[in-house]
Amino acid sequence: MSEPMILDLGPQVRVVAGLVAGVREEQLADKTPCPAYAVRNLLGHLYGLSVAFRDAARKDLGPTTDTSPGDHVPDVGEGWRSELPRALDELAAAWREPAAWSGMTRAGSVDLPGAVAGAVVVDELVIHGWDLARATGQVYEPDEAALRSAHEFLLAAAEDPGRGAGAFGPVVPVAEGASVLARAVGLSGRDPGWAG
Repeated sequence: MSEPMILDLGPQVRVVAGLVAGVREEQLADKTPCPAYAVRNLLGHLYGLSVAFRDAARKDLGPTTDTSPGDHVPDVGEGWRSELPRALDELAAAWREPAAWSGMTRAGSVDLPGAVAGAVVVDELVIHGWDLARATGQVYEPDEAALRSAHEFLLAAAEDPGRGAGAFGPVVPVAEGASVLARAVGLSGRDPGWAG
């Protein structure tokens, strides 16, 4: 049996935390590439997924791992500027443990192998990092290893005949020769040219 893939989430977490730090208060109500989310909701989603996947990595199953992300539109609390970066750091630390990537766990009320949960959270960090950067006018340079992992995950999902629409919506075609990031964004159901 092969060893599970272990990817250090730390570099991508630092990218996302840098984007979070760059959000201005007046941008919290701005639109994002996620149609149902303003910037404040996207930040709330990032916080919720960080806590849920931290607990999934620890196999600490309960309310945080049993809640479906579609149950409500998330929002940020008053302490988001300190709480979100802390949750992101805890997420990265939890996934540095080899045990996180093996066995079964749960996230978003779905039971899944640890390695699959790890791939999902990498994808979430990469794609929602792009969402946040686009929505707030920031430069986005994702961690290369995380980007490649997310692209492979999204490509496999798009090629699954039983899956239907893309992970976040129907796949958006991109130009031949597009960057890995643009291809991943298109596979996630977003228009890489989104500008608000």
